[in-house]
Amino acid sequence: MRIDKVLANMGFGTRKEVKKLLKSGVVRVDGSSIKDAKTHVNPDEQEITVHGEPVEYREFIYIMMNKPQGLISATEDASDMTVIDILQPEDQIFEPFPVGRLDKDTEGLLLITNDGKLTHQLLSPKKGVGKRYYAVIDGEVTEKDQDAFQKGVTLDDGYKTKPAELEILESGATSEIELVITEGKFHQVKRMFESVDKRVTFLKRLSMAGLELDNDLEPGEYRELNDEEIEFLYSVGQEKTEDS
Repeated sequence: MRIDKVLANMGFGTRKEVKKLLKSGVVRVDGSSIKDAKTHVNPDEQEITVHGEPVEYREFIYIMMNKPQGLISATEDASDMTVIDILQPEDQIFEPFPVGRLDKDTEGLLLITNDGKLTHQLLSPKKGVGKRYYAVIDGEVTEKDQDAFQKGVTLDDGYKTKPAELEILESGATSEIELVITEGKFHQVKRMFESVDKRVTFLKRLSMAGLELDNDLEPGEYRELNDEEIEFLYSVGQEKTEDS
């Protein structure tokens, strides 16, 4: 990997700014001054220092966000703020992207990373990774709805969903439920309830792939995943791969 890319990824500025930094002679690799931005280095095996301080390079970032309502689950948008816009600059440097999407008016757990391999494992339809939601429903949710969801319901475009696990927390004119689905069609949860003549008025994702939303995170807050959580997500992806 080129030294200018390594330094840019670690927050030392744009490629242009990094070139100036290199020319100043403050960057060393294994003790030798490096001024050529095109120099290839191995951050895992070579010691890189800037102003005498070691640079600890890492390729990936893994973020758990409690997505607030009002943000788009995308890297950029012409008219709306995205979940990437509220990340700190030192996190945006990694050029992360959301793992899947939550609707603009949906809140809750959203994973954000630049690890394409993990993202593929978690989103591939063949993997069947579970996502659990809490929702408030306008209408009485019944056992009949549970049976329908378990068998799969037909959406407005004719698509029949895979079996979903519906738990009724409170049933009445306004109902509260938890729902586990293993796919991610556009507006799927809302459309599933529309198929049984009910309407979702509030939706929050509680977990994905068995990873629970950190209750300490307020809407709009986020934190990096710890090593144990990252390993857990990879193990889930591997298990699903072996099962498929």
